[in-house]
Amino acid sequence: MRRRAEEHVNHERWLVSYADFITLLFAFFVVLYASSQVDKRKVGRLALAIQVAFQQMGVFETSNTQIPLSDSEAIPFSQVQVVENSERTADMERFVQPMKGVLSPTASAPLKNIQEELEKALAPEIKNKIVEVRAKREGLVVSLREVGFFESGVAAMRESSRGAIDRLAAVLGSRTEFLRIEGHTDNVPIHNKRFDSNWELSSGRATELIKVFVERYRFAPSRLSAAGYAEFHPVTSNDTPEGRARNRRVDVVILNPARLSAEQ
Repeated sequence: MRRRAEEHVNHERWLVSYADFITLLFAFFVVLYASSQVDKRKVGRLALAIQVAFQQMGVFETSNTQIPLSDSEAIPFSQVQVVENSERTADMERFVQPMKGVLSPTASAPLKNIQEELEKALAPEIKNKIVEVRAKREGLVVSLREVGFFESGVAAMRESSRGAIDRLAAVLGSRTEFLRIEGHTDNVPIHNKRFDSNWELSSGRATELIKVFVERYRFAPSRLSAAGYAEFHPVTSNDTPEGRARNRRVDVVILNPARLSAEQ
């Protein structure tokens, strides 16, 4: 009778389970990696669409950043900004319509009409670069530069500037928008008999213009407010004489009614 051979115990059977486990673990991480690779181009388009919507609501200001034209130029979500280039944003704006009742500074018809009237009325001063009219989120800003309206270190307005102020008041006098008068200086310290600091000079010029609007042109005082910012809100660098000259100004801010109602 043949003797039955003893079965040999395989001590390496654990390798099969281990190999299966490693395979499953590898597949798991491959799936995680694949799901984490978001199409950056699509994310960029989504971010752009959102920001175009906020731009039309008047929340973001525009910039000159361009949209990449190929997938190889995909930009990170954090760097996507609204662009002004109408040719490249036209397709986005067709899908993102402004909310009813919310007007952006560039789309607000009343403010756009005011801007056109002001640019026409103040054309000589704009040409001579002593007045600048520009749109911002809060409304229209009419910058009256010191060189055309004030003596250095003095709050009272030059008599020679009366013609420009007459035309400015003629455009704004019959309207109802609120006006914020802002005084600004350069960063050169001031100390004279009347003003001990740029704060006082900037505030003094703002209140002087309000006084002119109320007493000479009969503006309703409830429409007006004054602010003095000294050198802390420059429009350009104070490192050059030209830059300091631009920063010495009084801004008449015609506040956007849509933004005011949204903030209330």
